[in-house]
Amino acid sequence: MLNCACEVALPPKSPGEVSGAAALPPYAELHCLSNFTFLRGASHPHELVERADALGYAALAITDECSVAGVVRAHMAAKHRRLKLVIGSEFRLECGLTLVALAIDRRGYGRLCRLITRGRRAADKGQYSLTRADLEAASLAQCYILWVPAAQPSPSELRWLAERFPGRLRIAVELLREGGDRERLAALEQLGAHYAVPLLASGDVHMHVRARRRLQDALTAIRLKVPVAEAGLQLYGNGERYLRERARLARLYPRELLEAAVELSLGCTFSLDELRYEYPRELVPPGETPASYLRRLTYEGARWRWPGGVPESERTAIEHELALIAELRYEPYFLTVQDVVAYARRQGILCQGRGSAANSRVCYCLGVTSVDPQRGAALLFERFISRERNEPPDIDIDFEHERREEVLQYVYRKYGRERAALAATVIMYRPRSALRDLGKVFGLTPAESGRLAKVMQWWDRSAAMPERVRDAGFDPESSWLARLLPLASELVAFPGFPRHLSQHVGGFVISEGALEELVPIENAASPQRTVVQWDKDDLNDLKLLKVDLLALGMLTALKRAFALVKDFRGTRHALGELPAEDPRVYAMISRADTIGVFQIESRAQMAMLPRLKPQCYYDLVIEVAIVRPGPIQGDMLHPYLRRRS
Repeated sequence: MLNCACEVALPPKSPGEVSGAAALPPYAELHCLSNFTFLRGASHPHELVERADALGYAALAITDECSVAGVVRAHMAAKHRRLKLVIGSEFRLECGLTLVALAIDRRGYGRLCRLITRGRRAADKGQYSLTRADLEAASLAQCYILWVPAAQPSPSELRWLAERFPGRLRIAVELLREGGDRERLAALEQLGAHYAVPLLASGDVHMHVRARRRLQDALTAIRLKVPVAEAGLQLYGNGERYLRERARLARLYPRELLEAAVELSLGCTFSLDELRYEYPRELVPPGETPASYLRRLTYEGARWRWPGGVPESERTAIEHELALIAELRYEPYFLTVQDVVAYARRQGILCQGRGSAANSRVCYCLGVTSVDPQRGAALLFERFISRERNEPPDIDIDFEHERREEVLQYVYRKYGRERAALAATVIMYRPRSALRDLGKVFGLTPAESGRLAKVMQWWDRSAAMPERVRDAGFDPESSWLARLLPLASELVAFPGFPRHLSQHVGGFVISEGALEELVPIENAASPQRTVVQWDKDDLNDLKLLKVDLLALGMLTALKRAFALVKDFRGTRHALGELPAEDPRVYAMISRADTIGVFQIESRAQMAMLPRLKPQCYYDLVIEVAIVRPGPIQGDMLHPYLRRRS
């Protein structure tokens, strides 16, 4: 049933047609799934927003199933459009009752996130479980509730909801041209009149255009783990679950139902711009402010770093950094990072801040990094934090890979599961995974699907698929591949089609209040970890801070090397205390004798080292920075080497 449907490019509208469109009843779609309802929704959040705006909708609600994972992308797409975005979620209770909850205001959004968290935490990763008792306990007083009736509407479901959500309950009338629309509308009108519950129009949207019908069928078959030929009635009977044209809706629904949807959307005033994020305050002792405590810790660290006295130039740089941190109100962030690092040092766990944090004297004094900012060329602190960029700081800290879990569990213990969780990572379809899943959809055996997928490399684009498939012994002109390859191209097209949520390698989100009222929390694959439903890009878009606690095998190797040196020579060493600028080390590096040396052991680095011949620390900074895809593709290596020589 992978039916083909095509969009028709329409000519520009005449003035008469434009005035006719304006005369159509307004509409707001309040039940819409994006592809963040994994393997159900067939369109990206930004596609839904752009299409709804182009169709002249008054509002669009993104209501992914027990999730708000896609709402940040929708929010960013709607920012500069006249379309109003409503935040909500669809729920299917264990008893079969289906409903949509729409956040009215900030408090309603927080309660909605709490309900999502409750459902997700009660089930395995990727699943959820909610009962009527959970819904009652959620206190959704600041949410509108849409009842989504089954094929045979249940009066008992409506009665139960009407008793618990008086004045805020609506019946979602979804006329999808599956036969019996007139009878269904009459039955729902009768139920609404009997229980005094208003009706409104809704579309159970799964895709932004009808042309995604084939992809939606394929995703359903993947979710059900059956070939599409065996999915039968579990596939939708037609392609009506898309953002329909207002003229089409006007022919299907009474005008008052379309206007009722718009009226309800006007009552939903919440925007993600209202979210305010605060870092924990318990790190500040009584009688101190975050600014005064950070200043005290910084100067205590400065006396440790410069036992002979803090140089005036360093004192000036520290004051400049503290002033900028205070202006941007990032003191709690630095104190949180310092607390984690201090714990690691107390436990004897090697750690080291990486990236632009090494430009910071404050980070150096707090022990976040062991790299003296004076080494090498002077780098601006503003590369790390800048008022002009208006971006939150991003400190990545590496820990011994065998002991990083101790640090993660410390954070969970200190702040509790309700205030700390890892950021998510959205796993996107890649060429191999797309071909493997779609091969099963079209009835291939696991071995055949594997053979089809293995011909693709991670760097291959969709245009390379026919050639690669032919290399695997398949005929790309065959009827089934002629249907499969366009679907695979849709799955791997930029920005990537999401398949499921996973956990970030170490990005922690820590809050002052209940984190689950900011973003829902769900179980990770590891029973010891929990994750939020937003990834690092979502967090950055909303200016929410995270701390990256990463694992690095080389720090484990260094820890063991320090122990060996102590055992054989009786000398103690630590990061930041090793002899600097040893000519014998640079001679070894210039010979590319760097197997096992972190950052400069790759083949590309080893090919560059004898040509650059590093003689000092800053030469290594250049070496690591220039052997990267950007400088290589920009043809920067050879001009630099010529000028250097």
